Amino acid sequence: MARVLVVGPHPDDQELGMGGTIMRLAQQGHDVLLLDVTNGEPTPYGSVETRTKEAADALEILREGATGTVDRWLLGLPNRQVEHTIENRHRIAGVIRAWQAQIVFTTYPVDAHPDHRAVTRCVEDARFDAKLTKVDMPAPTDLWTGRTFELGDPIYPKWMMYYYATHLRWVADPSFVFDISGVVDRKIDSINAYHTQFVLPEKNRKVVEWVRASATYFGSRIGVEAGEAFHTQEPVGLGGLDSLVM
Repeated sequence: MARVLVVGPHPDDQELGMGGTIMRLAQQGHDVLLLDVTNGEPTPYGSVETRTKEAADALEILREGATGTVDRWLLGLPNRQVEHTIENRHRIAGVIRAWQAQIVFTTYPVDAHPDHRAVTRCVEDARFDAKLTKVDMPAPTDLWTGRTFELGDPIYPKWMMYYYATHLRWVADPSFVFDISGVVDRKIDSINAYHTQFVLPEKNRKVVEWVRASATYFGSRIGVEAGEAFHTQEPVGLGGLDSLVM
C-alpha cells in the first residue's frame, strides 16, 4: 500500500478537488495525510475555532469505510500571505520526510489565488528538497493538535499529481480521471462540513452545486457515475489493463 500526501493551501481545498479520491484511496488501504498549509482564516463567517472543528468534522467523513489511515496536519503559514521561499519549501519537505510520502497531490499551478500558486511551487520544490542528504529539514509540528513528528530518511516521492480547486472560470483538460462512483454524496458532506464557508455564505452554495456537476461530467468522460480530474507532468505507468475503467 502507498503513503499519500495531499497538500491544500486552505482547509476544504482537498475536499473540493479530490475528496472522493481521498475516500476511495483510504478504502483501498492506502495511508493518506492531508496537509493544510494555512488554517484558512480570516474569512467573513469563520474563526480559528470554527475552522478547527470543521476540518476535524470533514476528516471524520473522509475516514468513513477506510482500511488505511487518514490523518490531517496543519503547517500554519499565514492565510493570504503564503510565499514561495526556501524556508517554506523545507517545511513542506519535512512533512514529506516525516510521512515518507510516495505520492504527492497538490493544487493545479494555474490559479487566480496567490496562495494556491505559491503552495504549488513550494510543493514542487519540496519534492526535490526532501531527497537531499546534507540539508537540515525542520521536524514538522501539526498545529491542529500540537503533535511533533520525527523526520524519516531522505525520500523522493515517485509521483506528483495535481488536483483542480482553482479560482479561475475555466474547464480542466485532465491527464486522467479517477472513478469516485458511490462516494459523491459523502464528498459533498465533507465540503458542507465547512459550514462557515459553504452553508452560511449563500453565494458559496453554488460552489457545492458545480462540484457535484463536475463529478458527474468527468465521470461521464470515462463511462462511470462520477469522477475527479487530475493533471500530471509525467506519464502515469500502468501495470496492466485491469487498472483501466472499462
